[in-house]
Amino acid sequence: MRALAGLISVVVLASSLQGCGGAGAGAGGDPGAKSLPLGQSCQTIRGELNKLDSRGVPSLVEKASNGGKLNPGQKADADNYNRLLGQYLGARCHV
Repeated sequence: MRALAGLISVVVLASSLQGCGGAGAGAGGDPGAKSLPLGQSCQTIRGELNKLDSRGVPSLVEKASNGGKLNPGQKADADNYNRLLGQYLGARCHV
């Protein structure tokens, strides 16, 4: 349950940082699902997110978004989490 709450807070944060859809958006401003990188699937990305979740990375993402300092390893984990989450949501794996 805690991991789900962390994922939800990161999703809300990521959504707020992306802004509104602009030119090139489909009907209703929906750009449509993005394709995943070669060799990735929704399941593999979800597995990687779960591993980062279990290590507490969502709290690092939140800390960084609030202006907190992260060491290089923590920053790399937070950046990786955000990248994976963007791929996961962009491909509409969550629906």
